[in-house]
Amino acid sequence: MNPIAMARARGPAPNSGPTIQDYLNRPRPTWEEVKEQLEKKKKGSRALAEFEEKMNENWRKELEKHREKLLGGNESSSKKKEKKKKEKKKSNRVSKIFSFLICFVLGLFLFVI
Repeated sequence: MNPIAMARARGPAPNSGPTIQDYLNRPRPTWEEVKEQLEKKKKGSRALAEFEEKMNENWRKELEKHREKLLGGNESSSKKKEKKKKEKKKSNRVSKIFSFLICFVLGLFLFVI
């Protein structure tokens, strides 16, 4: 049998969901209610903007503290580097003196033998 003819014989398909007429007859807000809703949205966005601005200020403060901490850390690290250089110079002096003494003692030892 022909499936199209069988579908026509069964009749129209049952409605599942709202029809166009239901959408047209649905309750809609008045113009005043629409204006109120728009004002509420503007107030809500203003509150959101204030919140974001406050969060941005807090973030800036946190960044400034972090920068100060890093910049302060750089100064201390440069001081550490200077201390290391001084210690290295001292150790070089000590090693030179120590090597001189060893040579002197060996020279005396060889001279005695």
